[in-house]
Amino acid sequence: MTRDEIRTQISGALTSIAPEIDPASLTPSAPLRDQVDLDSMDFLRFVVELHTRLGVAVPEADYAKLTSLDAIADYVAGRQ
Repeated sequence: MTRDEIRTQISGALTSIAPEIDPASLTPSAPLRDQVDLDSMDFLRFVVELHTRLGVAVPEADYAKLTSLDAIADYVAGRQ
């Protein structure tokens, strides 16, 4: 899967949890939680949606690595 395909799936996962978010308005390198209002349950649902869409399991110990869209894309790319 290409980096662009990964980003598209990440954006889709994000908007499935929070449809009011416009992924195009997000800065890929900025902390995601500073840009969108995801509570802990929304974040967990987002991680589950990533697993569903991309087949990448994210253990709870790795949640802190998912800080920005770039970091999430790097994490997913490194596990495929």
